[in-house]
Amino acid sequence: MRMRHRTVVAAAVGAMAAFAAGTGFANAQEVGDAIDDLTSAIDIAWLLIAGILVLFMQAGFGLVESGFIRSKNVTNILMKNALDLSFGAIAYWAVGWGLAYGTTEFIDIKFFGGGSFFYGGEDADYAGFFFQFAFAATAATIVSGAVAERTKFAAYLVYTVVITAVIYPVVTHWAWGDGFLSAYASDIQFGDNGMIDFAGSTVVHSVGGWAALVGAIMVGARRGKYNAGGSVNPLPGHSMPLGFLGVMILWIGWYGFNAGSTLGLSGGFADLAARVAVTTTLAAGAGAATAMVISRLRTGRSDLSLTLNGVLGGLVGITAGCATVEPWAAVVIGIVAGAVIVFGVELLDNLKIDDPVGAVPVHLFNGIWGTLAVGLFTTQANLAPNYGDSSSYGLLVGGGIEQLLIQALGVIAVGVWTVLTSVILFTAIKYTVGLRVSEAEEESGLDVAEHAMEAYPEFTGGRDPFGAHFGAAALSSSSGAPIAGGAPEADEEATRAES
Repeated sequence: MRMRHRTVVAAAVGAMAAFAAGTGFANAQEVGDAIDDLTSAIDIAWLLIAGILVLFMQAGFGLVESGFIRSKNVTNILMKNALDLSFGAIAYWAVGWGLAYGTTEFIDIKFFGGGSFFYGGEDADYAGFFFQFAFAATAATIVSGAVAERTKFAAYLVYTVVITAVIYPVVTHWAWGDGFLSAYASDIQFGDNGMIDFAGSTVVHSVGGWAALVGAIMVGARRGKYNAGGSVNPLPGHSMPLGFLGVMILWIGWYGFNAGSTLGLSGGFADLAARVAVTTTLAAGAGAATAMVISRLRTGRSDLSLTLNGVLGGLVGITAGCATVEPWAAVVIGIVAGAVIVFGVELLDNLKIDDPVGAVPVHLFNGIWGTLAVGLFTTQANLAPNYGDSSSYGLLVGGGIEQLLIQALGVIAVGVWTVLTSVILFTAIKYTVGLRVSEAEEESGLDVAEHAMEAYPEFTGGRDPFGAHFGAAALSSSSGAPIAGGAPEADEEATRAES
């Protein structure tokens, strides 16, 4: 298929040249220029389409988070997701892009970029900026689910601006710019390749995941989540249909995330994008299947919420190595990712860390796993087209341990940076605008307390100050995550009973 594709392209180019020579309207140079323009246009169009897919993932995140929380906080979570893009766009344009892709060195360490602030100009890479902003917005929105239902709206907005403008761009410079971890640096600092993170298991997802973990710890658990003796009270979300739809949108958007990271289709990258789509699909499927099977074995039922998070865990896990591992390895990565979801949720509950949507297991734990998996499964054949010839590749496929150690170094460095900056930021927010809403506001719901607007006013009618939904459909898994929806129907029945 690859040979046939190239033959067709060569024939088309030859036909264009013959036509130009025969008509006399263009010389060979003009034909070459036209082909270059067409190639550039195709690459830019690919990047824009991929960026749009990644931006549309914000809708997926909004639906997942809305479905996995109680109905009294849905408007609040949607506002947060909308403003991730709005505030984030300005912050990334003004500061973030310059820190990510500038060239300034700091005390002889390639720590962050400089220049290109308030990005623009005749020679600006607008397609690249658009695509990278979509990634920055993804890192920011990961935090919202982990701190949902008890965090002040103003506090979240402050954090969104800082992660988009500073925390995420610095990591981007390290790993994708000219930084000390980068596989794309002018002089690679570690090994032959630097840290390999093709589409962002660490750069995007672990950054958001570390920040989510810090936020969840510092803001504290939701009221009523944990008993004094340590037992867990499930606080089920209100709509699994929303959660399901959100995950499906995220899955589709992930093809823009991973395959779009080829940054073009010319020069053989179309074939690479196709292979990335396959490894991405296999990891997602394996993650979902594994999470479902493990939940079935441990609880006697197939938990939809864990299965959906298994999809996301598989997607996060494959993101770093989607271009450098074989399909069979993508399945293995997905299997481990699915297990990480189930046991990660249990670990957080044992530690009394309240994460309503499972953001930490999905993005942090599997971001770490996916980054390390590159050092286990990357093949030399897949490494060469993307990063050059190297004797350092996956440990389990004969490449030695060096790449795995470099991947671990990247995980640690990014973790230290993100945790340190997040702790400082959340502490500053706590003592200025405040982190957490009052108990009364938490009980009434953030929709009313923060926005004076309910997501489902026709069902609640302002009667239920807790916004909780009960009934046969409001079940919970052992992790406290929702496994069934149907709350609006329960409210409607209550209304009929009263009348």
